[in-house]
Amino acid sequence: MSARFGRVVTAMITAFTTEGELDIAESVRLAKWLQDQGNEGLVIAGTTGEASTLTDPERLALFEAVVGAVTIPVIAGTGSNDTAHSVHLTKEATKLGVAGILAVGPYYNRPSQAGIAAHIKAMAGATTLPVVVYDIPVRTGRKISTANLVTMARDVKNIVGLKDAGGNPGETANVIAQAPSDFEVYSGDDGLTLPLLAVGAVGVIGVATHWSAPEHRRMMDAFFSGNFVEAQRVNAALLESYAFETGEEAPNPLPSKEMMKLHGFAVGDARLPMGAAPEWVAERARVVKANIESFRSR
Repeated sequence: MSARFGRVVTAMITAFTTEGELDIAESVRLAKWLQDQGNEGLVIAGTTGEASTLTDPERLALFEAVVGAVTIPVIAGTGSNDTAHSVHLTKEATKLGVAGILAVGPYYNRPSQAGIAAHIKAMAGATTLPVVVYDIPVRTGRKISTANLVTMARDVKNIVGLKDAGGNPGETANVIAQAPSDFEVYSGDDGLTLPLLAVGAVGVIGVATHWSAPEHRRMMDAFFSGNFVEAQRVNAALLESYAFETGEEAPNPLPSKEMMKLHGFAVGDARLPMGAAPEWVAERARVVKANIESFRSR
């Protein structure tokens, strides 16, 4: 199965210097490496990219630099909890050659479903690019309802997909069944990727894909060729990575930053309020990395 932005897409971390300044050069180096590892698309300045701590000039500089460095689609995270600000960033990102826009549900404000729809439609109206709605209620405080998602998919021509981190594959099946046939759903929760594929998702916008893109591609290839036993086997090998990528004491993106340091990237620590990862995360990253590499060699 083909997908507009590819089946394996990474929501990329953002590199900072040891002083906490944006490191464009290292972010570009990482983006190129992720492409070489088999990622078919990238999301820049999403949750994992610490979008909420980036200034507008930083976001736009990242978009421009990464678009110029890779040949795979780059999706720009331009959403915030301020509609006017989100519209402005969407307009500016559109000028920079990105392939699409990621529109997260507005966080903190806790608007009604009507307010959520008006916010996302305003972003879609600010661009001719395809828009992927990002539903992640654990961070936004509001689940985007199935009815809302289906209505936007039907009524707004350039709302073409969903990054689903709603945690309910059964409800996602309803979205897929009711939305237009060309509306694409991506898993936004790595641990639910295989269940979401089973109800009609086309791929993943992932976190563990930073270090396991080959395994994700292997799982996708197996699933879409009908080899479900192999897909389950690969998914089982990825469970450790899913558990590692976030947690109460080391939330995303802290584990991914430590993992990319192990892979030779000077990505720095997360900006506050996330801050530096606990010391145990680096040691855990070594174990996860070794186990993935062992599985890859088999």
